[in-house]
Amino acid sequence: MTQYVIDVDQLHPLLGTPRVRILDVRWTLDQPNGYPDYLENHIPGATYVSLDEQLSSHRPDQPHLGRHPLPSVEEFQQTLRCLSVDEKSTVVIYDDASSLAAARAWWLFVWAGLTDVRVLNGGLAAWKEAGYELEHGPDTNERVPSSYDVTPSLPTTDAAGAAELARTGILIDSRATERYRGDNEPMDPKAGHIPGSINRPTTLNTPDGRWLSEDDLRKAWNDLGVLDETGKATADVGVYCGSGVTACHNALSLMSVGVTPVLYGPSWSGWSSDDSNPVATGDPAS
Repeated sequence: MTQYVIDVDQLHPLLGTPRVRILDVRWTLDQPNGYPDYLENHIPGATYVSLDEQLSSHRPDQPHLGRHPLPSVEEFQQTLRCLSVDEKSTVVIYDDASSLAAARAWWLFVWAGLTDVRVLNGGLAAWKEAGYELEHGPDTNERVPSSYDVTPSLPTTDAAGAAELARTGILIDSRATERYRGDNEPMDPKAGHIPGSINRPTTLNTPDGRWLSEDDLRKAWNDLGVLDETGKATADVGVYCGSGVTACHNALSLMSVGVTPVLYGPSWSGWSSDDSNPVATGDPAS
């Protein structure tokens, strides 16, 4: 996990280093605006980044793109430039919800072509548990805009591609099992899952708020049939979730063991908005 995850004891000595950019992306479905919490306390030098405003696009007239559409190249390039991030930056991202929002930011930064991007293991809770200092109030640091050009570097797909992956490869639904089965659906137009997909909730990656080790993740993906005995993917792999946020958590988990999955960004919110898309319910074998 060291390529994509950093521990608080590793981050603390880096505070104040010019090329280190620390980003606070606190967000949950119940409380999407994490800025008030950021103002109350945050890691010194951290800048708040809004998942809804900066890590998503805004296309209400295109429901097939989902509730949190991926930003365009131009949109995200502007975000990175305003954050003073470029190819020389070390980016560390955290939240306070088991890295669910942080993983979305991580995926976008890596997708944009950046190579030194990590999620803080355990997030803000781990930082507090270690007894490290906190800041309060708005970010007052002056940021010189960068001139970074985004070069998309991770694969994405649309509904047709997701359906093909479910038929011929492995498509992983990252939501809670009860949503996958269709027992309930609190957010989207229909309950259920993409036919042929399998389920692995992202919460299994960080059962106590911290990431499982690479060995444990490798075993979990092997047990699910995603990896063979040599550690290679058994087929092409794709991930989706409710709106393209928590699927990135499984993407990070997979990439840490050497598998780069395709992201179906619109996810279930996009899929279920189109009445022509089939819907399955129950367990995979049903």
